Amino acid sequence: MTLLTGVLLLVGLLQAPHAPTAEAAPTGSRTVDVTIDSMSPSAPSKSDSVTVSGTLTNDGRSTITDAHIGMHRGDALGGRSSIDNVARRTGYLPGADGEEIKGSAKKIGKLEPGVSRTFTLSVPVKDLRLDENGVYQLGVSVSGRSQATHYSQVLGFDRTLLPWQEADAAKKTQLTYMWPLISSTHLTAETDADAQQTPVFRNDDLAAELAPGGRLQQMVALSKNLPVTFVIDPDLLATVDAMTKSYRVNGPDGPMGKNQAVAKQWLHELEDAAKTHEVVALPFADPDLASLAHHGKHVPSALSHLGPATDLAETTVDTILGVKPRTDFAWPVDGAIDSSVVDVATSAGAHNVITRSDSLRETGGLSYTPTAARPIGGGNTAVVADAQLSRAFEGDMSKAGNSAHAVQDFLAQTQMINLEDPGRQRSVVVAPQRMPSVSQAHAMATALRTLDDSGSWSQPLSLGKAAKAKPDPSATRRVPSGAAYPSSLRRQELPTSAFRQIRGTQAALDDYRVILAQPERVVTPFGSAIMREMSTEWRGDAAGAAGFRRSVRSYLDGLTKKVHLIQKSGATLSGRSATIPVTVQNNLVQGVKDMTLKLTSSQPNRLDVGKAQQITVDGGHSQSFKFATTANANGRAWVTAQLYTADGKPYGDRMTFQVNVTEITATVMLVIAGGVLLLVLAGVRIYLQRKRAAARRAEGGSDDEGPEGDTGTDGDNGGTDGDEPEQPSDPSPDTGSESSDPSGSGEKVDR
Repeated sequence: MTLLTGVLLLVGLLQAPHAPTAEAAPTGSRTVDVTIDSMSPSAPSKSDSVTVSGTLTNDGRSTITDAHIGMHRGDALGGRSSIDNVARRTGYLPGADGEEIKGSAKKIGKLEPGVSRTFTLSVPVKDLRLDENGVYQLGVSVSGRSQATHYSQVLGFDRTLLPWQEADAAKKTQLTYMWPLISSTHLTAETDADAQQTPVFRNDDLAAELAPGGRLQQMVALSKNLPVTFVIDPDLLATVDAMTKSYRVNGPDGPMGKNQAVAKQWLHELEDAAKTHEVVALPFADPDLASLAHHGKHVPSALSHLGPATDLAETTVDTILGVKPRTDFAWPVDGAIDSSVVDVATSAGAHNVITRSDSLRETGGLSYTPTAARPIGGGNTAVVADAQLSRAFEGDMSKAGNSAHAVQDFLAQTQMINLEDPGRQRSVVVAPQRMPSVSQAHAMATALRTLDDSGSWSQPLSLGKAAKAKPDPSATRRVPSGAAYPSSLRRQELPTSAFRQIRGTQAALDDYRVILAQPERVVTPFGSAIMREMSTEWRGDAAGAAGFRRSVRSYLDGLTKKVHLIQKSGATLSGRSATIPVTVQNNLVQGVKDMTLKLTSSQPNRLDVGKAQQITVDGGHSQSFKFATTANANGRAWVTAQLYTADGKPYGDRMTFQVNVTEITATVMLVIAGGVLLLVLAGVRIYLQRKRAAARRAEGGSDDEGPEGDTGTDGDNGGTDGDEPEQPSDPSPDTGSESSDPSGSGEKVDR
């Protein structure tokens, strides 16, 4: 028993390390989670007081007593990399975070475990002792005692950045901020069969973006007083414009859309805003330039869509907003480029390619941020957006702490750019994410308003002027090779097979349009849908992209099949010539024209089906076309009917039926036999007549007789009793001495 007990204890000890344990509670300066939710003003002046508000949460396991909060000011940071280091650091570091500012402390008493509470601290700028222009670290600490300690110490810390500019910079940085108005694909290729061609939407989600408080509504509302350049996908404008009229939502019941009012209001607000902003139009539907460069180039005609997409972009923006947009800018996904992407981007007339500094990297060891514009050859310019500024608001900006930190980081980065080389004016471009959320848009707007209101170290510049800024001679201009393109982005690209599908749909559309009396009813919606198949929207959504491509092709195939041949069960011909009717059914709303209907016989020697016919059929009608056929022999023959387009391409499925010729052979043979018999009888008669004439001449014994025994003298040897001479056509008298074989064959013939 004692031995068994010892074994069990040993087993328990061996298993103990594998038993689950509770997660260790944070200790030291990470015991309390301190989050700065706001700082005001973001860029203070000398007479201001800096107010910081936020939230405290005790993540420890014991109550904190004798707690107070205080503000800290660190030293001025030395460059943009120092700003990045501050953003990554957690916990309290006395040497870097500075001492608590005297007079800033505020008692908070106890802080129970798991309990959160808000705080607000305010300190006059003069107490911060900001000596010179620069970016300073500003922190908030929580100090107190916990159960594990018997003395007061820093138990929580958070930091932010404070840009300080006592006087305006002599040469301010020119800042260009792109304000993207882009959405996902909402329109299908389908339209109703009415005069207005009521469009069909994939869903009604766009209404939520346009409605008050929605993403796109906020983007336009926030931009009105901001120095930004609109970068618009014209497909969005076309879609919203379609929503202002009658539209239907795709689905089992296909309900009619009811959000015309919000669409009209959004377009009205955008039209007003566009009057005071530069407008850059991307190619229609925002095509994925990198996917085209890496995969589309292997498919003939894939790149041919870029030119029409650019032309359509200009027309769409001008028509709907009443402004002439710039269409000479291309914006690859995330600003990532290589030589092939640049070639594709500039192939349709976009001589300015918006890239990013994490793609076109500096290799010369510059100590400052260079101007964005870089000549890259061929008359083209790479507009290099700053990567850090462009990605500043990509996080979850719905959390106040994240938004506040992002705003201060953006302000600090822009000021640091100016401080890198105060005597050199530079042009900096910011290209944010394509579809910012509402919270991201608000954070962006807050930062831009602060910069604009302060105006101490930056000034706004349009994108068009930024592209023409004087390039920095020391900045890199070498476009990366294909090997440098990020593999993470390559994995999200449209595959080559997608572009083959697109080519197939375009070819089917080209074959279909030529038969239509009103081709524009089909070309416009399908042409736009094909452009949408190449959109950057499909990055990372391979299933969604494939589904959209299938839906477009399926709908097109359904339309083409509405013009077809009605199947015949067969035909029977009972004469040498007859008519075979073939019926063409047109279930389209519009008519079809310039088509050819051709019949082909499997046995043309037996059955000739006549010439091909040009056909025209009105919409919603069927029409029979009669083919005059000629039969030369009895029996069965297969006939194939096929429609052809004007350029000779087969259209639709062919239709095959059987023709049975039942009486043509007996009739023809009877006619032929009768004719042959008549010829034979005539030949026999002539032969007999000549043979009898020869016999009479032999009986007369004279070779001087005229023809048929005529001597030429009445009553002399030739006639008897005054009778007329015998005519060749008269029957010869039977003398009994002649052979009874008139044929001369030696065989006796009974008479």
